[in-house]
Amino acid sequence: MLAVVCALTPLVYLVVRTAGVLPEGADAVLRRRLWEWTSASLVLVVAVALTCLVLGVAIAWLLALTDLPGRRWLVVASAVPLAVPSYVSAFGWLDTVPSLRGFWPTWAILTAACLPYVVLPTIAAMRVADHSLVDVARSLGRRPWGAFSTGLLPQVAPAALAGALLAGLYALSDFGTPGLMRHEVLTFAVHRQYGSLVGRERAALLAFVLVAIALLLVSLERLARGDARRWSVSRQARRAPRPVRLGWWSAPAWVLVLVPVVVAAVVPCAALLRRLSLGTRHPLDPAELWSAVAATAAVSVLGAVVAVTLAGFVGVLAARHPSRTTTLIETMSFAGHALPGITVGLALVYLSLRVVPGLYQTVWVLVFAYAVLFLPKAVGSVRAAVGAVPPGLGEVAASLGRSRLGARLVTARLAAPGISAGFLLVVITAMKELPATLILRPSGLDTLATEIWSRTSSSAQGAAAPYALALVLIASVPALVLSRSSTWEKTT
Repeated sequence: MLAVVCALTPLVYLVVRTAGVLPEGADAVLRRRLWEWTSASLVLVVAVALTCLVLGVAIAWLLALTDLPGRRWLVVASAVPLAVPSYVSAFGWLDTVPSLRGFWPTWAILTAACLPYVVLPTIAAMRVADHSLVDVARSLGRRPWGAFSTGLLPQVAPAALAGALLAGLYALSDFGTPGLMRHEVLTFAVHRQYGSLVGRERAALLAFVLVAIALLLVSLERLARGDARRWSVSRQARRAPRPVRLGWWSAPAWVLVLVPVVVAAVVPCAALLRRLSLGTRHPLDPAELWSAVAATAAVSVLGAVVAVTLAGFVGVLAARHPSRTTTLIETMSFAGHALPGITVGLALVYLSLRVVPGLYQTVWVLVFAYAVLFLPKAVGSVRAAVGAVPPGLGEVAASLGRSRLGARLVTARLAAPGISAGFLLVVITAMKELPATLILRPSGLDTLATEIWSRTSSSAQGAAAPYALALVLIASVPALVLSRSSTWEKTT
C-alpha cells in the first residue's frame, strides 16, 4: 500500500487544485481543444506502443535465435538509445534537418528511443524459453510462423507486452520531443497552462485526462497478457535452440536492427559533436561539468533504490498472489508515470510546503519524485523476475529444512538478475529526467539535464553540447551493463 500511496501522491495535488474550479472553468477547457490534444496523444501512444511491440519482437528474434553475424555487438548497440534522452535526439535532428515538425518525426524519435524497452526483455525471455514446444508444433505440421506463434510467442508475450506498455506510457508523458517538434499533445497543453498562474487549475484537469489514459493502457496490457501460462523447464531439460539461418536476409536484418540506433543515437550525437567542433563563446568549466556528473549519478541511484524498494512489495503481490485487490494495487502504481514531470514537481512543491516544510528544497523530495515517476519500470521488472521463478521452489526449500525466510531468499536470489535490470533501467531514466528536476532540485545542485536545458534555453547550443555528450556517456554505462547482463549471460 505504501507504493500506491506514493504513486498517487500527485493526484492529491490535482484534486486540491481542481476543487475550486467552477463548472464553467471546466467547460471552457472542454470547449476548446481538449479532444484535439487527447486524440493526438492517443494516436501517438498507440503508434509508438504498437510499433515498438512489432519491431521489438522481430529484432529480439533476430538477435536471440538466428545466426545474424555480430549478434553480441548488435545487442549492445540496441541498448544505446536508452542512454540518449529523447529531447536530445529531437534537438540533434532539428539541428540536422530544421524543417522537421509534426507527428511523424515525433513518432520516429520516440519509437527509436523506446524500442529497448521491448527488445532487451524479449531477448532474455527467448533465451530462457522452452523451445521444445516449437519443435512439437512443427512435428504436428505447423509452418514456421505457426510454430513460433503457438510455441514461443505465448512464453515471451508477458515481457514484450510489459515493454510495449512502458513505451506507450513514455510517449504519453514525454514533453520534450513533442514540444521541440511542435506536435501539440496533452503534455504540451499541460505545460503551457502551467506557464500561466491563472491556468493551473485547467492544467490539473488536463492532467486527470493523462492519468485516465495511463490507467486504460495498464488495463489493456493486463487484458492482453491475461493469465498467460509460464512455461518452466529444468536446467537439465533446457537446451539451446539451433540458430535459424538467414542467408542473404542478413543484410536487411542488420538494417532493421541498426536503423533505430541511427535515429535515436548516431544522428543526434553527430549533431552534438558538430556543435562542439564549432566552438562556443562560453568556455567549458571542467569542475562545473564534473559536479553535474556527480549530482546526476547520485540522485539517480538514490531514486532507483527507493523505486525498487517500493516496487518489491507490489511486484511480489502481483506475481505470487493474483487477485482483484492486487490487480488494482498494481494498476494504481502506474498512475505516477502518466503524469508529466512538471505536474509531479509542482505537486511535491505544494505538498512539501504544507505537509513537511523541512523537506522543501532538499534532495529527498527530488528522489521521491523519481520514485513516483519511474515506479512502473521497477514494478514491471520485479513482477516479471519473481513470476519467472517457479512457485514450487520455495516449498522444496522448506521441505529441505529451510526456514520461511530462507525459502524466500531462494526466490530472491533467482529473481535478482531481473530486479537488478529494473534498477538499472530506473537509473538510466532518472538521469535523463528534466521537468521535475528543474522544479525540485535544491539550490546549487545542477544535473546534466538541467545544465543542458539552461544552455539551450538561452540559445547557447554549443555550450550545451559537452553536457549532452557527458549525459549520453554516463547513461551508456548502465545501459550497456543492462544489455549484456539481461541477454547474454547463459544459465549454468
